[in-house]
Amino acid sequence: MAKATKKQALGRGLSALLKDPSNDINSAQDKNADKVVGNIVELDIDSIEINPFQPRTNFNEETLRELASSIKELGVIQPITVRKLEFNKFQLVSGERRFRASKLIGLETIPAYIRIANDQESLEMALVENIQRQDLDPIEIALSYQRLIDEINLTQEQMSERVGKKRSTIANYLRLLKLDPIIQTGMRDGFISMGHGRAIINIEDQSTQLDIYEQIITNKLSVRDTEALVRSLQNDENPKKHEKNTVEPPKFVKKGIKEFSDFFGHKISIKASANGKGNISIPFHSEEDFNRIIKLIKRAK
Repeated sequence: MAKATKKQALGRGLSALLKDPSNDINSAQDKNADKVVGNIVELDIDSIEINPFQPRTNFNEETLRELASSIKELGVIQPITVRKLEFNKFQLVSGERRFRASKLIGLETIPAYIRIANDQESLEMALVENIQRQDLDPIEIALSYQRLIDEINLTQEQMSERVGKKRSTIANYLRLLKLDPIIQTGMRDGFISMGHGRAIINIEDQSTQLDIYEQIITNKLSVRDTEALVRSLQNDENPKKHEKNTVEPPKFVKKGIKEFSDFFGHKISIKASANGKGNISIPFHSEEDFNRIIKLIKRAK
C-alpha cells in the first residue's frame, strides 16, 4: 500500500511539473523530459482529447458501464497512453475504453504514460496497439491493417514484423473487406464469425453472398455447414465439371424441379436419363435443417 501511495504522489508531482509553463516539454531533448516521457503521470481528464486515428468505432455500452464500475472500486489499474500536443494538452494513443469509463463516473484525473510523437507515429502506435487487443472484432482489425497500408505505406511483410502476425493471417483479415457491407456489419455485431466470413468470401457475387448470409442466420449454420454450402454453390456455378456425365432431363422433370425446390425451401438437384429414370438430391445445411425437411415429408404423407 505504501508503494502505491508513493507512486501516486510521484505521478501527481509530475503532473504539476507539466502545468508549469517554464517547464513545457515538446521533445525528448527538452529539460525534464526524462522525468515525464515514459513515466506514469496523473493527468487532468479535461486536458486529454480523443484520438482521431482511433481504429475502434464500436463501444459496447454495457461493458463500458461494467468497466466504469470496476474503476470506481479499484481505480484505473492499467494507465492509458497519450501523446503531448501543446502546453498541458494531450491526445489519446490507446486506452479509450478506460478513458470513457473514467469520465462516466466523473473522475477528474487519470494515470497516463506520456509519449511525444507526430501524427504518423501516433496513428501507427494506435493501430498496432489496437490490433494486438483481444476484444476487437475482425472487421476493426481488417480496417486497421488497411489503414497501415494506405496511410503509413506499410507492406504486408512490414506489418507482419510490426504486429507479430503471419503474412497469411494479415491477408485473411484484409480479404474480409471484400464482403458485402451488410455482412461486415453482421460480423461486427457478432451474428457471424470470422470463419463464416472467410467461407463466404469465396463467392464473388455479393447478392449470392447475402443469400448465404441469410441462410446462416435463419438456419444457424456452423462454419463447416457454410463451407459445404459454398462448395455446392461453386459446383453449381461450374457445370462444365459435370457436362460429361449429364444429359438433358425430360420435360416432365424440368417442370417438377421448381415445385420440389419451393416445397423443400432449397434448390433441389434432379438427374434423369432420356428414358425417364433418375434420382432426386435434397441438400440440407445443418441438423436443424435436416429435421425441418423430415417434418415436411411427414406432413405430406
